[in-house]
Amino acid sequence: MNTPIVRSLLETDLYKFSMWQALMHSHPGAQAEYGFVCRNATVFPLAELKDEVERELDHLCTLSFLPEELDFLRTLRYLKSDFVDFLSVFRFQRRFITVETEGPHLRIRAKGPIVHVMGFEIFVLYIVNELYFRRLGEQDKALAVARERLEAKVTYLKGLVASGELAKGHAFTFFDFGLRRRYSRAWQDEVVARLAREFPGILGGTSNVHLARTLGLKPIGTMAHEYLQAYQAFGFRLRDFQKAALEGWVQEFRGDLGTALTDVVGMDAFLADFDLYFAKLFDGLRHDSGDPIEWGEKALAHYAKLRIDAHGKRLVFSDGLDLAKAVEIHKHFRDRTQTAFGIGTNLTNDTCHKALNVVMKIMACEGQNVAKLSDSAGKTLCEDQTYLAYLRQVFGIQEVAK
Repeated sequence: MNTPIVRSLLETDLYKFSMWQALMHSHPGAQAEYGFVCRNATVFPLAELKDEVERELDHLCTLSFLPEELDFLRTLRYLKSDFVDFLSVFRFQRRFITVETEGPHLRIRAKGPIVHVMGFEIFVLYIVNELYFRRLGEQDKALAVARERLEAKVTYLKGLVASGELAKGHAFTFFDFGLRRRYSRAWQDEVVARLAREFPGILGGTSNVHLARTLGLKPIGTMAHEYLQAYQAFGFRLRDFQKAALEGWVQEFRGDLGTALTDVVGMDAFLADFDLYFAKLFDGLRHDSGDPIEWGEKALAHYAKLRIDAHGKRLVFSDGLDLAKAVEIHKHFRDRTQTAFGIGTNLTNDTCHKALNVVMKIMACEGQNVAKLSDSAGKTLCEDQTYLAYLRQVFGIQEVAK
Protein backbone atom coordinates (compact mmCIF):
# COMPACT_ATOMS: atom_id res chain seq x y z
CA MET A 1 0.00 0.00 0.00
CA ASN A 2 1.49 3.33 -1.08
CA THR A 3 1.84 6.17 1.41
CA PRO A 4 -1.01 8.68 0.95
CA ILE A 5 0.02 11.53 -1.31
CA VAL A 6 -1.27 14.39 0.83
CA ARG A 7 0.80 14.66 4.00
CA SER A 8 -0.46 17.99 5.32
CA LEU A 9 -3.30 20.46 4.77
CA LEU A 10 -0.59 23.11 4.81
CA GLU A 11 0.80 21.66 1.58
CA THR A 12 -1.12 23.89 -0.75
CA ASP A 13 -0.34 27.17 -2.50
CA LEU A 14 -0.28 30.30 -0.35
CA TYR A 15 -2.82 32.12 -2.49
CA LYS A 16 -5.43 29.55 -1.56
CA PHE A 17 -5.22 30.83 2.02
CA SER A 18 -5.30 34.52 1.05
CA MET A 19 -8.28 34.10 -1.29
CA TRP A 20 -9.99 31.79 1.21
CA GLN A 21 -9.76 34.42 3.93
CA ALA A 22 -10.91 37.24 1.65
CA LEU A 23 -13.96 35.29 0.46
CA MET A 24 -14.79 33.99 3.95
CA HIS A 25 -14.97 37.56 5.17
CA SER A 26 -16.81 39.04 2.17
CA HIS A 27 -19.04 36.23 0.84
CA PRO A 28 -19.09 33.35 3.37
CA GLY A 29 -22.37 31.91 2.10
CA ALA A 30 -21.50 31.86 -1.61
CA GLN A 31 -21.92 28.58 -3.48
CA ALA A 32 -19.45 27.53 -6.16
CA GLU A 33 -18.52 24.72 -8.52
CA TYR A 34 -15.03 23.75 -9.65
CA GLY A 35 -14.12 21.38 -12.49
CA PHE A 36 -10.96 19.41 -13.29
CA VAL A 37 -9.60 19.43 -16.85
CA CYS A 38 -6.52 17.87 -18.45
CA ARG A 39 -5.54 19.95 -21.47
CA ASN A 40 -3.05 17.59 -23.13
CA ALA A 41 -2.81 14.00 -24.34
CA THR A 42 -1.87 11.32 -21.83
CA VAL A 43 -0.01 8.01 -22.15
CA PHE A 44 -3.01 6.16 -20.71
CA PRO A 45 -6.59 7.32 -20.04
CA LEU A 46 -6.82 9.28 -16.80
CA ALA A 47 -10.14 7.52 -16.24
CA GLU A 48 -8.07 4.53 -15.11
CA LEU A 49 -7.04 6.51 -12.01
CA LYS A 50 -10.60 6.93 -10.72
CA ASP A 51 -10.47 4.43 -7.84
CA GLU A 52 -7.06 5.64 -6.67
CA VAL A 53 -8.18 9.27 -6.78
CA GLU A 54 -11.24 8.34 -4.74
CA ARG A 55 -9.05 6.74 -2.05
CA GLU A 56 -6.73 9.74 -1.94
CA LEU A 57 -9.69 12.11 -1.52
CA ASP A 58 -11.04 9.90 1.26
CA HIS A 59 -7.70 10.33 3.01
CA LEU A 60 -7.62 14.09 2.38
CA CYS A 61 -10.97 14.43 4.12
CA THR A 62 -9.59 12.84 7.32
CA LEU A 63 -6.89 15.49 7.76
CA SER A 64 -6.90 18.52 10.04
CA PHE A 65 -4.42 21.35 10.49
CA LEU A 66 -1.85 20.54 13.16
CA PRO A 67 -1.19 22.98 16.04
CA GLU A 68 2.31 23.77 14.76
CA GLU A 69 0.88 24.46 11.28
CA LEU A 70 -1.69 26.86 12.68
CA ASP A 71 1.06 28.54 14.68
CA PHE A 72 3.00 29.08 11.45
CA LEU A 73 -0.03 30.61 9.75
CA ARG A 74 -0.44 32.99 12.67
CA THR A 75 3.04 34.34 11.97
CA LEU A 76 1.82 35.66 8.60
CA ARG A 77 0.57 39.11 9.48
CA TYR A 78 -2.00 39.23 6.67
CA LEU A 79 -3.85 36.15 7.92
CA LYS A 80 -6.33 37.20 10.57
CA SER A 81 -6.95 35.38 13.82
CA ASP A 82 -10.60 34.53 13.07
CA PHE A 83 -9.58 32.88 9.80
CA VAL A 84 -6.90 30.76 11.46
CA ASP A 85 -9.43 29.86 14.16
CA PHE A 86 -11.75 28.68 11.37
CA LEU A 87 -8.94 26.54 9.94
CA SER A 88 -8.38 24.99 13.37
CA VAL A 89 -11.76 23.24 13.09
CA PHE A 90 -11.84 22.86 9.30
CA ARG A 91 -12.04 19.53 7.47
CA PHE A 92 -12.74 18.88 3.83
CA GLN A 93 -16.18 17.34 3.38
CA ARG A 94 -16.22 14.31 1.07
CA ARG A 95 -19.80 14.94 -0.02
CA PHE A 96 -18.73 18.13 -1.77
CA ILE A 97 -16.43 16.42 -4.30
CA THR A 98 -17.20 13.71 -6.85
CA VAL A 99 -15.05 11.66 -9.22
CA GLU A 100 -16.54 10.25 -12.42
CA THR A 101 -15.37 9.09 -15.80
CA GLU A 102 -16.50 10.04 -19.28
CA GLY A 103 -14.92 7.69 -21.78
CA PRO A 104 -11.16 8.07 -21.28
CA HIS A 105 -11.55 11.30 -19.31
CA LEU A 106 -11.49 11.85 -15.57
CA ARG A 107 -14.20 14.23 -14.35
CA ILE A 108 -13.72 15.69 -10.88
CA ARG A 109 -16.22 18.22 -9.56
CA ALA A 110 -16.22 20.12 -6.28
CA LYS A 111 -19.56 21.78 -5.56
CA GLY A 112 -20.82 23.46 -2.41
CA PRO A 113 -20.08 26.48 -0.19
CA ILE A 114 -17.08 28.28 -1.66
CA VAL A 115 -15.29 28.29 1.70
CA HIS A 116 -15.54 24.48 1.73
CA VAL A 117 -14.75 23.64 -1.90
CA MET A 118 -12.19 26.20 -3.08
CA GLY A 119 -9.42 24.48 -1.16
CA PHE A 120 -9.72 21.19 -3.06
CA GLU A 121 -8.00 22.48 -6.21
CA ILE A 122 -4.29 22.16 -5.47
CA PHE A 123 -4.67 18.82 -3.68
CA VAL A 124 -6.63 17.33 -6.59
CA LEU A 125 -4.02 18.48 -9.10
CA TYR A 126 -1.01 17.03 -7.37
CA ILE A 127 -2.90 13.86 -6.42
CA VAL A 128 -3.69 13.20 -10.10
CA ASN A 129 -0.14 14.10 -11.11
CA GLU A 130 1.59 11.80 -8.67
CA LEU A 131 -0.78 8.90 -9.36
CA TYR A 132 -0.23 9.34 -13.09
CA PHE A 133 3.56 9.27 -12.85
CA ARG A 134 3.53 6.37 -10.42
CA ARG A 135 1.55 4.40 -12.99
CA LEU A 136 4.02 5.30 -15.76
CA GLY A 137 6.81 3.63 -13.79
CA GLU A 138 10.48 4.07 -14.75
CA GLN A 139 10.95 6.15 -11.61
CA ASP A 140 14.71 5.59 -11.43
CA LYS A 141 15.12 6.71 -15.04
CA ALA A 142 12.81 9.72 -14.58
CA LEU A 143 14.64 10.89 -11.46
CA ALA A 144 18.05 10.38 -13.07
CA VAL A 145 16.99 12.63 -15.95
CA ALA A 146 15.44 15.14 -13.54
CA ARG A 147 18.63 15.31 -11.43
CA GLU A 148 20.78 15.75 -14.51
CA ARG A 149 18.58 18.62 -15.67
CA LEU A 150 18.50 20.18 -12.21
CA GLU A 151 22.31 20.06 -12.15
CA ALA A 152 22.36 21.88 -15.50
CA LYS A 153 20.03 24.56 -14.10
CA VAL A 154 22.23 25.04 -11.04
CA THR A 155 25.34 25.31 -13.23
CA TYR A 156 23.58 27.79 -15.51
CA LEU A 157 22.54 30.04 -12.63
CA LYS A 158 25.96 29.82 -10.95
CA GLY A 159 27.55 30.94 -14.20
CA LEU A 160 25.28 33.97 -14.39
CA VAL A 161 26.02 34.84 -10.77
CA ALA A 162 29.77 34.51 -11.30
CA SER A 163 29.67 36.70 -14.40
CA GLY A 164 27.82 39.46 -12.56
CA GLU A 165 25.02 39.31 -15.10
CA LEU A 166 22.31 38.99 -12.45
CA ALA A 167 23.63 41.97 -10.50
CA LYS A 168 22.83 44.45 -13.26
CA GLY A 169 19.76 46.64 -12.80
CA HIS A 170 17.11 45.42 -10.41
CA ALA A 171 17.84 42.09 -8.74
CA PHE A 172 16.84 38.80 -10.36
CA THR A 173 14.50 36.77 -8.15
CA PHE A 174 12.56 33.59 -8.81
CA PHE A 175 10.07 31.51 -6.82
CA ASP A 176 9.14 27.83 -6.76
CA PHE A 177 5.58 27.57 -8.11
CA GLY A 178 5.80 23.85 -8.83
CA LEU A 179 3.41 22.23 -6.36
CA ARG A 180 0.35 21.60 -8.51
CA ARG A 181 2.12 19.78 -11.34
CA ARG A 182 5.09 18.24 -9.58
CA TYR A 183 6.45 14.80 -10.39
CA SER A 184 6.21 13.79 -6.74
CA ARG A 185 6.41 15.36 -3.32
CA ALA A 186 9.83 13.77 -2.69
CA TRP A 187 11.16 15.35 -5.87
CA GLN A 188 9.79 18.80 -5.05
CA ASP A 189 11.34 18.51 -1.59
CA GLU A 190 14.71 17.72 -3.18
CA VAL A 191 14.52 20.47 -5.80
CA VAL A 192 13.47 23.27 -3.48
CA ALA A 193 15.95 22.28 -0.75
CA ARG A 194 18.78 22.26 -3.32
CA LEU A 195 17.84 25.62 -4.79
CA ALA A 196 17.43 27.17 -1.35
CA ARG A 197 20.87 25.91 -0.38
CA GLU A 198 22.60 27.02 -3.59
CA PHE A 199 20.84 30.36 -4.17
CA PRO A 200 19.66 31.86 -0.88
CA GLY A 201 19.73 35.37 -2.30
CA ILE A 202 18.02 34.52 -5.57
CA LEU A 203 15.34 31.97 -4.66
CA GLY A 204 12.79 34.31 -3.11
CA GLY A 205 10.49 31.65 -1.70
CA THR A 206 7.95 28.97 -2.58
CA SER A 207 4.19 28.87 -3.05
CA ASN A 208 4.14 25.55 -1.13
CA VAL A 209 3.29 26.65 2.41
CA HIS A 210 4.37 23.33 3.95
CA LEU A 211 7.82 23.63 2.37
CA ALA A 212 8.03 27.28 3.35
CA ARG A 213 7.53 26.23 6.95
CA THR A 214 9.86 23.23 6.95
CA LEU A 215 12.66 24.87 4.94
CA GLY A 216 12.44 28.34 6.44
CA LEU A 217 11.47 30.00 3.16
CA LYS A 218 9.09 32.84 2.46
CA PRO A 219 5.62 31.64 1.35
CA ILE A 220 4.72 33.34 -1.93
CA GLY A 221 1.34 34.14 -3.48
CA THR A 222 -1.48 36.64 -3.64
CA MET A 223 -4.53 35.99 -5.84
CA ALA A 224 -5.57 33.63 -8.63
CA HIS A 225 -8.23 33.79 -11.32
CA GLU A 226 -10.95 32.23 -9.16
CA TYR A 227 -11.02 35.21 -6.81
CA LEU A 228 -11.74 37.71 -9.57
CA GLN A 229 -14.03 35.32 -11.46
CA ALA A 230 -16.21 34.82 -8.38
CA TYR A 231 -16.91 38.56 -8.42
CA GLN A 232 -18.65 38.10 -11.78
CA ALA A 233 -21.45 36.47 -9.78
CA PHE A 234 -21.58 38.64 -6.67
CA GLY A 235 -24.21 41.09 -7.87
CA PHE A 236 -22.01 43.84 -9.21
CA ARG A 237 -22.54 45.18 -12.72
CA LEU A 238 -20.48 42.78 -14.85
CA ARG A 239 -18.45 45.63 -16.31
CA ASP A 240 -17.40 46.54 -12.75
CA PHE A 241 -16.48 43.10 -11.38
CA GLN A 242 -12.69 43.65 -11.60
CA LYS A 243 -12.85 46.96 -9.75
CA ALA A 244 -15.09 45.38 -7.09
CA ALA A 245 -12.68 42.45 -6.66
CA LEU A 246 -9.62 44.70 -6.42
CA GLU A 247 -11.39 46.95 -3.91
CA GLY A 248 -12.36 43.90 -1.86
CA TRP A 249 -8.71 42.83 -1.83
CA VAL A 250 -7.50 46.27 -0.75
CA GLN A 251 -10.00 46.37 2.11
CA GLU A 252 -9.10 42.85 3.26
CA PHE A 253 -5.31 43.11 3.21
CA ARG A 254 -4.70 46.84 3.72
CA GLY A 255 -1.46 46.96 1.74
CA ASP A 256 -0.22 43.39 2.10
CA LEU A 257 -0.20 40.87 -0.78
CA GLY A 258 -0.22 43.68 -3.31
CA THR A 259 0.28 41.86 -6.62
CA ALA A 260 -2.77 41.97 -8.89
CA LEU A 261 -3.54 39.32 -11.51
CA THR A 262 -4.28 40.91 -14.88
CA ASP A 263 -5.60 38.34 -17.34
CA VAL A 264 -9.10 37.32 -16.22
CA VAL A 265 -10.54 39.34 -19.11
CA GLY A 266 -7.25 40.26 -20.75
CA MET A 267 -4.59 42.87 -20.05
CA ASP A 268 -6.22 45.72 -21.99
CA ALA A 269 -9.53 45.37 -20.12
CA PHE A 270 -7.66 45.07 -16.85
CA LEU A 271 -5.69 48.27 -17.39
CA ALA A 272 -8.90 50.12 -18.22
CA ASP A 273 -9.99 49.37 -14.63
CA PHE A 274 -6.57 49.73 -13.01
CA ASP A 275 -6.73 53.45 -12.41
CA LEU A 276 -4.44 55.72 -10.38
CA TYR A 277 -6.08 54.59 -7.12
CA PHE A 278 -5.35 50.91 -7.67
CA ALA A 279 -2.01 51.52 -9.39
CA LYS A 280 -0.75 53.33 -6.29
CA LEU A 281 -2.21 50.82 -3.82
CA PHE A 282 -0.95 47.64 -5.48
CA ASP A 283 2.77 46.86 -5.46
CA GLY A 284 2.71 45.29 -8.89
CA LEU A 285 1.10 43.00 -11.44
CA ARG A 286 1.25 39.29 -12.32
CA HIS A 287 1.46 37.95 -15.87
CA ASP A 288 -0.10 34.56 -16.62
CA SER A 289 -0.95 34.53 -20.33
CA GLY A 290 -0.02 36.16 -23.61
CA ASP A 291 3.36 37.46 -24.73
CA PRO A 292 5.32 38.46 -21.59
CA ILE A 293 7.32 41.25 -23.22
CA GLU A 294 4.26 42.82 -24.81
CA TRP A 295 2.41 42.52 -21.50
CA GLY A 296 5.25 44.12 -19.57
CA GLU A 297 5.54 46.99 -22.01
CA LYS A 298 1.82 47.66 -21.63
CA ALA A 299 2.21 47.68 -17.84
CA LEU A 300 5.13 50.13 -17.96
CA ALA A 301 3.30 52.39 -20.43
CA HIS A 302 0.31 52.41 -18.09
CA TYR A 303 2.44 53.38 -15.10
CA ALA A 304 4.09 56.10 -17.18
CA LYS A 305 0.71 57.45 -18.25
CA LEU A 306 -0.31 57.64 -14.58
CA ARG A 307 3.05 59.30 -13.73
CA ILE A 308 4.01 56.47 -11.40
CA ASP A 309 7.68 55.56 -11.05
CA ALA A 310 7.87 51.94 -12.23
CA HIS A 311 11.10 51.37 -10.30
CA GLY A 312 8.94 51.14 -7.19
CA LYS A 313 6.69 48.49 -8.76
CA ARG A 314 7.22 44.80 -9.56
CA LEU A 315 6.16 42.73 -12.55
CA VAL A 316 5.75 39.05 -11.66
CA PHE A 317 5.84 36.52 -14.50
CA SER A 318 4.40 33.03 -14.03
CA ASP A 319 3.35 31.58 -17.38
CA GLY A 320 5.18 28.46 -18.58
CA LEU A 321 8.64 29.67 -17.60
CA ASP A 322 12.03 28.04 -17.38
CA LEU A 323 15.11 29.74 -15.96
CA ALA A 324 16.52 30.80 -19.32
CA LYS A 325 13.25 32.43 -20.36
CA ALA A 326 12.97 34.14 -16.98
CA VAL A 327 16.50 35.55 -17.31
CA GLU A 328 15.73 36.76 -20.83
CA ILE A 329 12.60 38.61 -19.64
CA HIS A 330 14.50 40.01 -16.67
CA LYS A 331 17.23 41.42 -18.92
CA HIS A 332 14.59 43.20 -20.97
CA PHE A 333 13.03 44.97 -17.97
CA ARG A 334 15.73 45.07 -15.29
CA ASP A 335 16.74 48.70 -15.86
CA ARG A 336 13.16 49.97 -15.73
CA THR A 337 11.28 48.02 -13.04
CA GLN A 338 11.56 45.23 -10.51
CA THR A 339 10.76 41.71 -11.71
CA ALA A 340 10.16 38.28 -10.20
CA PHE A 341 9.49 34.90 -11.76
CA GLY A 342 7.31 32.03 -10.60
CA ILE A 343 8.64 28.84 -12.16
CA GLY A 344 6.63 25.66 -11.76
CA THR A 345 6.60 22.59 -13.95
CA ASN A 346 10.09 23.15 -15.37
CA LEU A 347 11.52 22.93 -11.85
CA THR A 348 9.46 20.14 -10.28
CA ASN A 349 8.48 17.97 -13.27
CA ASP A 350 11.29 18.19 -15.80
CA THR A 351 11.84 14.47 -16.44
CA CYS A 352 11.84 12.04 -19.37
CA HIS A 353 8.04 12.01 -19.20
CA LYS A 354 5.83 14.70 -20.65
CA ALA A 355 4.22 16.73 -17.88
CA LEU A 356 0.45 16.91 -17.52
CA ASN A 357 -1.27 20.23 -18.19
CA VAL A 358 -4.00 19.87 -15.57
CA VAL A 359 -6.16 22.59 -14.07
CA MET A 360 -9.12 22.74 -11.71
CA LYS A 361 -11.00 25.98 -12.28
CA ILE A 362 -14.05 27.66 -10.87
CA MET A 363 -16.89 27.06 -13.35
CA ALA A 364 -19.88 28.62 -11.60
CA CYS A 365 -20.65 30.75 -8.58
CA GLU A 366 -23.97 31.60 -6.99
CA GLY A 367 -25.75 29.52 -9.61
CA GLN A 368 -24.33 31.31 -12.66
CA ASN A 369 -21.43 30.63 -14.97
CA VAL A 370 -18.17 32.50 -14.58
CA ALA A 371 -15.23 32.59 -16.97
CA LYS A 372 -11.84 34.00 -17.81
CA LEU A 373 -10.95 35.37 -21.24
CA SER A 374 -7.28 34.54 -21.45
CA ASP A 375 -4.71 36.39 -23.54
CA SER A 376 -3.51 32.93 -24.67
CA ALA A 377 -5.46 30.64 -26.99
CA GLY A 378 -6.57 27.46 -25.24
CA LYS A 379 -6.62 28.90 -21.72
CA THR A 380 -10.18 30.23 -21.83
CA LEU A 381 -12.35 27.92 -19.74
CA CYS A 382 -16.15 28.05 -19.59
CA GLU A 383 -18.92 25.59 -20.40
CA ASP A 384 -21.40 28.26 -21.51
CA GLN A 385 -20.52 29.77 -24.88
CA THR A 386 -23.39 32.25 -24.60
CA TYR A 387 -21.94 33.67 -21.40
CA LEU A 388 -18.48 33.82 -22.98
CA ALA A 389 -19.89 35.79 -25.90
CA TYR A 390 -21.65 38.16 -23.49
CA LEU A 391 -18.47 38.65 -21.45
CA ARG A 392 -16.54 39.47 -24.62
CA GLN A 393 -19.22 41.93 -25.67
CA VAL A 394 -19.24 43.71 -22.30
CA PHE A 395 -15.47 44.19 -22.37
CA GLY A 396 -15.13 44.66 -26.13
CA ILE A 397 -12.83 41.67 -26.54
CA GLN A 398 -12.23 39.74 -29.73
CA GLU A 399 -11.92 35.95 -29.47
CA VAL A 400 -8.26 34.81 -29.41
CA ALA A 401 -7.48 32.73 -32.49
CA LYS A 402 -6.53 29.13 -31.73
